[in-house]
Amino acid sequence: MRAAGATEAYLSWAVFTAVAVGGAATILQAVRIGRIGMGYILAMGPSAAFIAVCITAVAEGGPAMLATLVVITSLVPLVLSYRLSLFQRLLTPTVAGTVIMLIPITVMPAILNLLSATPSGTPVLSAPLSALATIIIISGIALKATGALRLWAPVIGVVAGSIIGGFFGLYDTDRVASASWVGLPKNEWPGFNLDFGPIFWALLPAFLLVAVINTIRTISSAIAIQRISWRQSRAVDFRAVQGALTVDGMSTLISGLVGTMPNTAYTVGVSVAELTGVGARSVGVATGAVFIAMAFLPKVLALILSIPGPVIAAYLTVLLAALLVVGIKILVQDGIDYRNGMIVGIAFLVGVGFQSGLIFPEYVSEFAGGLLENGMSAGGFTAILMTIFVEIAEPRRSRIEMTFDFSALPKIRDFLSAFASRNSWDTAMSNRLDAAAEETLLTLIPQDEEEHDRRHLRLIAYKEEGDAVLEFVVSSGEENLQDRIALLSEQTDETPVEREISLRLLRHLASSVRHQQYHDTDIVTVRVKAHHHAPP
Repeated sequence: MRAAGATEAYLSWAVFTAVAVGGAATILQAVRIGRIGMGYILAMGPSAAFIAVCITAVAEGGPAMLATLVVITSLVPLVLSYRLSLFQRLLTPTVAGTVIMLIPITVMPAILNLLSATPSGTPVLSAPLSALATIIIISGIALKATGALRLWAPVIGVVAGSIIGGFFGLYDTDRVASASWVGLPKNEWPGFNLDFGPIFWALLPAFLLVAVINTIRTISSAIAIQRISWRQSRAVDFRAVQGALTVDGMSTLISGLVGTMPNTAYTVGVSVAELTGVGARSVGVATGAVFIAMAFLPKVLALILSIPGPVIAAYLTVLLAALLVVGIKILVQDGIDYRNGMIVGIAFLVGVGFQSGLIFPEYVSEFAGGLLENGMSAGGFTAILMTIFVEIAEPRRSRIEMTFDFSALPKIRDFLSAFASRNSWDTAMSNRLDAAAEETLLTLIPQDEEEHDRRHLRLIAYKEEGDAVLEFVVSSGEENLQDRIALLSEQTDETPVEREISLRLLRHLASSVRHQQYHDTDIVTVRVKAHHHAPP
């Protein structure tokens, strides 16, 4: 706001509303009410990706123009949340993992600038000593401590670094002393600019582009927090991802209505969960409550805002290192084949190149307000475009639609027999496809047949790298087939015998089974190798 020339009164209003909205959104993410929220710790707050375009909006059109653009921007995550299954081939774990890996690369320049953010006249060694103490204490405790001490590693490191910085005059005690204990800012609600003039149309594309990248970042964070919140590896629940996007859109909408910056999920929160090992939803509720309380307690907010820049830089360096590893884990767990490896490698290098200003800087700086100067945006768009190209270049896919019922088996057999014949596969392969499809259908159909009377099945079959891939798209169920196969060894006596047999047969017939669950839609992808070797 200061960079855009906004008044101090409006700055105070924007900060107050941003912290309050972020706190409420964090609580919503943790509690998950119906389709709103994801039921995991996902800290929310103003989006750093929007800083550049928000500065331009306030500088050229005023706070009212910013409010109008933010309200429109909220439609992007809301629409994607409603129909996320339609974009499942584009917004893949490969794209999500790449974006997560690029976040540290994108943010590090700004973090390194904090190392020199010291008042004039302070000793030369003040910044490196306070930063070094912070990073050594946080990483040392995280590496060696267990139990409660490990949970407090970030706080202990920041407090220790701040104390050392305070000896050199780095801690801003004047800000803390001048802040009131309780208070509200003056009402500076800007209203809306509804002229829709040249400034609006010039800025709208940039806002929408950043919103798409921001949405991918939220998806990435929602996937990442699920990966690290369970002791045992589980399939990603895309219904929870949809809930995260819904809160993302709702909080951005409210942010626009009150006249502050767009909201988003903070990936650094995923790093904190990874570092501390804490994934309880109650912690997410408490985090949101603290945010809201801070909005009404200016002195507490000043206490945190006064932490020296070098200490913040060291703290964030440790968290971003953990975040980079989370991105790698997402890619590895999803599986990296030749094509996915190419997408990740090229997109990552493109992101690093644009972020470093090494790729056509004279042209990039003029495009969409410098959007591609952000490595996360450039690399994310590259990964999406390469994924689109792979999808377009794939051979034509065979598909059939029918009622989701046992009566569909004869149609499925005829469909798969014709599919195998077109690809010149032998009878044995055709039989394996038939058996894999049958066991998948038997496993997906609920015990209570009334539940699927009005549900429909779309079966898509295609050839990929010499193997057959079957994709079942049906109305949503409750259990995840992928998890059930992974936990076969832990099946209890309560599991129906015929269900367990179907699961074991499917595990034997298919080289991989992936189950993506969305609201109202389930997508089960079964890969059957052309040259199958049964285990001894």
